[in-house]
Amino acid sequence: MSWIDFVGYLAALAVLATFCMDTIIPLRGLAIASNVLFILYGIAGHLYPVLLLHAVLLPVNIVKVVQLKLQTRRINANRQFQRAASKRRGRS
Repeated sequence: MSWIDFVGYLAALAVLATFCMDTIIPLRGLAIASNVLFILYGIAGHLYPVLLLHAVLLPVNIVKVVQLKLQTRRINANRQFQRAASKRRGRS
């Protein structure tokens, strides 16, 4: 097996693992890893449809992770604000 085949199989296993995940942020992280592996595989193997697909999917997955992280921060900040407001109302 050549190193190109190995990278292709590793990328395929990463995609398979994403289907087994229950939480979205780790899933997206693994999807990003699989995109990088498939891009490498596409370049090394001159598989341009594979390269093109994963070159498009990589920034999509990155943007989704950033959006999820920002949303999580906003939710946590809102929860802290509500707790603080609740404590202040309880003291008044």
